[in-house]
Amino acid sequence: MKNIARIMVANRGEIALRIIRACKKLGVESVLAVSDMDRDSLPARSADRTICIGSAPPRESYLKVDTLIAAALGTGCNAIHPGYGFLAEQAGFASACEKQGLAFVGPRSDTIRQMGNKLLARQMANDLGVPVVPGSEEVKDFAQFQEVVNEIGLPLLIKAAAGGGGRGMKIVQDIESLKETFEIARQESLSAFGDPTLYVERYVPRARHIEVQVLGDRYGKVIHLGERDCSLQRRYQKIIEEAPAYCLTEAKRGEVHDLALVMARGIGYENAGTLEFILDEERGEFYFMEMNTRIQVEHPVTEMVTGVDLVAEQIRIADGQPLGFSQEDITITGHAIECRINAETVASQFRPCPGRLGRWEEAQGPGIRVDSHCYSGYFIPPYYDSLIAKVIASGTDRNEAIERMRQALAGFIVSGVETTIPFLQFLIRDPHFLSGRVNTRWVEQKLPEFQELLRGAQKVSNWSGPR
Repeated sequence: MKNIARIMVANRGEIALRIIRACKKLGVESVLAVSDMDRDSLPARSADRTICIGSAPPRESYLKVDTLIAAALGTGCNAIHPGYGFLAEQAGFASACEKQGLAFVGPRSDTIRQMGNKLLARQMANDLGVPVVPGSEEVKDFAQFQEVVNEIGLPLLIKAAAGGGGRGMKIVQDIESLKETFEIARQESLSAFGDPTLYVERYVPRARHIEVQVLGDRYGKVIHLGERDCSLQRRYQKIIEEAPAYCLTEAKRGEVHDLALVMARGIGYENAGTLEFILDEERGEFYFMEMNTRIQVEHPVTEMVTGVDLVAEQIRIADGQPLGFSQEDITITGHAIECRINAETVASQFRPCPGRLGRWEEAQGPGIRVDSHCYSGYFIPPYYDSLIAKVIASGTDRNEAIERMRQALAGFIVSGVETTIPFLQFLIRDPHFLSGRVNTRWVEQKLPEFQELLRGAQKVSNWSGPR
């Protein structure tokens, strides 16, 4: 490395461990910032050094910008990797790093600020000729919201301008629920992001969620690494992701790649980022939705089909190095699927299930990768996201990847807490999933069937999902 010798990892869980391993690969020292709850975590055991930055609640540790900056400077770090979540897409955090001479392993703070405002991002896409879902500008009050409804019609989608992850996002199906839904969305947006600003889009009932991974260096070179299908979601949270997107023709695949590059190059994007699009299946049209200015949870499926270590590339770019390959060097080989495993009680509306793991044995086999910070005896704390593992299965084609995923999920041995593994097993065996006849609402539609299956299985002890 030219400039970066020691990186502070400002995150926890599986992504912290993933970053630490990339640092080891590049010969860079890692310093892990932990809350007191994470002192004995697997990432803490793996980092070159660990420093406690506060108590367990995120606002007292992982969300404290000044504390993280002071800890990085005090331990001799010259870079910070934010991972995903927490402060990863907070422009103020990136700006604070820049002011202190710390390399932020991500895009510039002005880019994060621009793309973090969904209204501004929509306007930039429009200016660049990238289509967006028909919708409104800022909706300031309910009277203006009613005007937009009259113009666009129902159903429609209310979104938080500063939002992400489905928070502040509401579908409006009928006139009777207009005011109540608007107020709920406004309060959620204010609570989650400190900003009540909303806007409205036409609701696309039959939609596929397609995203394109890009990398850009500081010298103006931007390339894509193919696309992912992330249509399988529950409450706007992704559950299963695939690369490449098997639902696309080659013409549509090329179209979404081109749109992503127009957008990324138009804003001078630097580091790893993801352009997210909605594919309206009824109209056959792509619409830009948003840009995630960070590494994605689902980045492993792209790594599996391209052979590119995205986290290592993030660090090289932050180090000031130019991309070491061109668009022509990127080839997509085979197929990869990722399932997110959460510590949740599916039968109780996916209620988080913190607690101490008894046994934790990960699946193994050809084409199987598991990204996790768990181990036998690990205590899953109640303060953070319930994601405990990502299992990735790759194969020469989609059918082989699916079969390997089935074997992998069946091969997990987990005791002490409940997980979403049975639900994942149910989904990947469904004929609609196998044939690719799914969309962003499909998982929600399958839930009643799975819940009925659960009720029927209550008489069977130690039921672990469909085989």
